[in-house]
Amino acid sequence: MAKVSPFKFLQEVRSETEKVTWPTRRETAITTLMVFVMSASAAIFFLLADQVIRFGVTLVLGIGR
Repeated sequence: MAKVSPFKFLQEVRSETEKVTWPTRRETAITTLMVFVMSASAAIFFLLADQVIRFGVTLVLGIGR
């Protein structure tokens, strides 16, 4: 593997970052909102699943009261 000077490396990094298509502020906001919505949905789903399982175990085994 060839050695690359730190200066050359930083030039190449800068060159590559200029080629990236960065998301717009609106796209970032929408994506962030979707992450929060999906996280809340998953939390609610697992809360409900936990409550149903707890109810079933309590009903069948009579424990967890």
